[in-house]
Amino acid sequence: MKTKTIRLGGVPEHFNLPIHLAMEDGSFEARGVKVAWTSFSGGTGQMTKSLRNGEVDACILLTEGIIKDIIDGNKCKIISSYINTPLIWGVHTGAQNSLEHLSEIYDKQYAISRLGSGSHLMAIVDATVNDKKILKDQFTIIKNLEGALESLEGLSTDVFYWEKYTTKPYVDSGQLRRIGKFITPWPCFMIAATHEILDQEPDAIINMLSTIHNACNSFMQTNDNIPLVVARYGQKLPDVERWYHATEWATHGWVSDKMLRSVVHNLQVAEIINEVDHLPDLVWNR
Repeated sequence: MKTKTIRLGGVPEHFNLPIHLAMEDGSFEARGVKVAWTSFSGGTGQMTKSLRNGEVDACILLTEGIIKDIIDGNKCKIISSYINTPLIWGVHTGAQNSLEHLSEIYDKQYAISRLGSGSHLMAIVDATVNDKKILKDQFTIIKNLEGALESLEGLSTDVFYWEKYTTKPYVDSGQLRRIGKFITPWPCFMIAATHEILDQEPDAIINMLSTIHNACNSFMQTNDNIPLVVARYGQKLPDVERWYHATEWATHGWVSDKMLRSVVHNLQVAEIINEVDHLPDLVWNR
């Protein structure tokens, strides 16, 4: 069987451990596909740019980020759900910042990894839900979590949205303070691939997805993976237990059309995307 390499990207976080385990145990090669992994510490905004530039074939990204970028012209399709449960965003500030309450944040300076990233979009959606508006000049691009830590510590920014369990070690150490949280009102991660790879290697993509779905199903079947997450990602056991039991991975490729329309509606209400007469096809029809 000829092995096709798929260049796959994602954030260097615990959500993607099932894929790494499948890479390590040879599951992808057993289906005739090899995964070349790239970690993107800059999150969804960095990944959509790499998809546009042809630097990767597929990525695991935030739902709202890839939907926005496809509507904005990225030649990609969603090929499967990845995480079916919502993402819990921690709303953070620096240890020396005087901010105490969520009600105080809407006129402050926001640290975001990139324009179009989750840290950017979720801040806008959260503000919209609370009948507030954030101005464009309130956003400062800091590239990644390390940039945010430096920016918040130096008080050049005040607010930072990031997945709460990823930032928990920094909250525990006192480097960050979490002043609230925001739960994404839809499943948080999708897998998307470029039109080029879908046209050229559809069978390899299907084999990759089948392997990912099987790996995710196996990952959810045993609590033995909890200490593995603790060891690999430097998090505390109680935090990982709460995260693991609150997270559901997709075990099939189905994507809800109602969910997609809900995301589009919320992005339009938040003025993140414009009203359009005809949406592009967001999902790959096999």
